[in-house]
Amino acid sequence: MRRPAGPGAHLPRGAPRLAATLSACGGSSAASDEKVVTVYSADGLKGENGDGWYDKVFKDFEKKTGIKVKYVEGGSGEMVQRAVREKSNTQADVLVTLPPFIQQADGKGLLAAYAPAGSDKVDAADKASDSKWTSVVNNYFGFIYNKKELKSAPTTWEELLDGKFKNKIQYSTPGVAGDGTAVLIKAMHDFGGKDRAMEYLKKLQANNVGPSASTGKLAPKVDKGELLAANGDVQMNFAQSRDMPNLGIWFPAKEGGKATTFALPYAAGLVDKAPHGENGKKLLDFMLSEQAQKDVSAVGGGFAARKDVGATDANAVELAELMKGVEVFQPDWSDIGTNLETYVGAWKSATGS
Repeated sequence: MRRPAGPGAHLPRGAPRLAATLSACGGSSAASDEKVVTVYSADGLKGENGDGWYDKVFKDFEKKTGIKVKYVEGGSGEMVQRAVREKSNTQADVLVTLPPFIQQADGKGLLAAYAPAGSDKVDAADKASDSKWTSVVNNYFGFIYNKKELKSAPTTWEELLDGKFKNKIQYSTPGVAGDGTAVLIKAMHDFGGKDRAMEYLKKLQANNVGPSASTGKLAPKVDKGELLAANGDVQMNFAQSRDMPNLGIWFPAKEGGKATTFALPYAAGLVDKAPHGENGKKLLDFMLSEQAQKDVSAVGGGFAARKDVGATDANAVELAELMKGVEVFQPDWSDIGTNLETYVGAWKSATGS
């Protein structure tokens, strides 16, 4: 089976990347009818070799509409902050981030209401009730391990406290990276609240290499054996594993409990006062079109956001098998969005980061 190329493996999550097509002029000098649309996105969907889901979708979109996609990527939090800084001179038309940063973007007044064609086929939990955003690619939180160095995957959080993981585990920074923030969310769920989660993460710090502004750069370290385990997400790591044969995906459980995960989708919204808003709407419609959604697994190694798209390609089959027996819980995104700074502050205090 041929897996898609690793989109986030070659560029760190959190390190901004501007596509070669991105011009310096920005939206303020562009005519409203210009055949262009600018996307600010969390990384993970664009292939380093031009073979990721974004690559195909953007190419197909331009061929169909004549509208060229200008693309900027970085960490979820970074993209939101950039859009905030540009509110008086909006540059982006479409914003794509992981939760809770899409909710944060909405809370900062960055998004305009728009229900893309096909969004009625997306589960209510994967879109905003007021149409400010909708998932375009579904995804789940996960961890990775080195299959060559470890005879089997770790199974519990507690196992990561073992001495064999000394300076051999790393996770990306909560509050900066979407997947790093997900570590806090998962730990708080599995350990039964903030305080117990922080107690655990304080202990884990003895084995932790240290903070990482991005998640994507951790996978190559795991593949090479520099790390034995790290955090990630299923879509990105599944795609990376084509070029990194030692990567294995696993889902931590609390000792005596079940392996759990939660949805960590790529959520897209139309930017308020977008310079090319109509083009932004067309791109959102296209991302949720039936063919683009079928390509999510076949090309991108992720899960279709539309529930009526029954993908049966080899990747879709393997992804379904990977998720068997893993309990999926629903985070309280409203609480997380409201209290994110408090949770990140507690993490910094507990770990000394």
